[in-house]
Amino acid sequence: MRRAPYELALESRVSGARPKYRFRTADGVVSKRSFRTPELLLLESLWDRDLGRLLCPQANYGVTGVVLADAAAAVEMTETSARAARLCERNAAENGVEASVSVVADLTSLEGEFDTVAYAPKRYAPLAVGKRRVANALAVLRPGGSAYVAASKETGLARYEDQLRDVAADVTPVAERDGYRVLEATRPETFDPPSYVTPRTRRPTVDGVDLALATVPGVFAAGGLDDGTRLLAEASTVSDGDRVLDLACGYGALGAYASLAADCDVWLSDDDAVATSCAERSLRASGATGTVVTADCLAGVADRTFDRVLCNPPTHAGGGVLSELFAGARDVLAPDGELAFVRHRELTLREHLAPFGDVETRRTGREHVVRTATP
Repeated sequence: MRRAPYELALESRVSGARPKYRFRTADGVVSKRSFRTPELLLLESLWDRDLGRLLCPQANYGVTGVVLADAAAAVEMTETSARAARLCERNAAENGVEASVSVVADLTSLEGEFDTVAYAPKRYAPLAVGKRRVANALAVLRPGGSAYVAASKETGLARYEDQLRDVAADVTPVAERDGYRVLEATRPETFDPPSYVTPRTRRPTVDGVDLALATVPGVFAAGGLDDGTRLLAEASTVSDGDRVLDLACGYGALGAYASLAADCDVWLSDDDAVATSCAERSLRASGATGTVVTADCLAGVADRTFDRVLCNPPTHAGGGVLSELFAGARDVLAPDGELAFVRHRELTLREHLAPFGDVETRRTGREHVVRTATP
């Protein structure tokens, strides 16, 4: 992350704590300009309790973990987003807080047991994904440990409450404000977490190449290969010996296609650990080969050089992410390399293409355009 352009301040309400906490945020994270109500409600509910070893799943830019560190023996913040995790690390350091931060797709991969979990589902998280995180959070709690879930009607409060009453020992509302409620649930003595999420395999054929693409709810185009990515694959020129990067790879369709279309060295990178987990499964299922990394923009491949970069950019992530993504793509291109990207016909992305020399249109579809850019 080259810059974190937003800064928020939060005053403490308890004696003995820091008088003020400061948080850097950026494009690509939830609620970059203001604190989230469910996280503030978790703070009000928990900062006078003995939290022991605290787990904060989907920590965003670290508000819950940083502020509650004074009430905890240890703090672990997790994220599926590498960008959000880097902000958590930065905000913990700048506020003088010791906390562990990790990028994980599955909470059950964490080591050891926790005493407390504090989780505020993000607004657009699919309910099945949120319920799996709640179940997996309970799984890593010690027996008798407490999970606190802060949600509203819009983020699935009733469903989470029903879920907790089905799987937890005790469920009690502990706070409520502005339509949000904090639920406390106790981890039972024995617990086998239900899955809630069913992985799927989509089997498209692209330009004569058969693919097997692993998807789960919450990843881009989980229902099947989208028209823009298909158009980009069909318009791409990949040759034997090329070094190819599938940038913002999602579940790995472009990388798998490139690996099977030519004898080339393929790398796949995405900010989201769930997406890269799917990409690894897509490569195996398709009989393709490649190296998959989870990283913010180009951070995971900045020391490499590529002849071809293929990208269906996350246009929803904000201008800061897009500018960094395209500038990073230019940095890793060989002198005679080429970036091929797809966009919706109504978008231009012109302001993000300044690092490049020539930009041309290669193919136009019904709703999408494939363009190429060279240094």
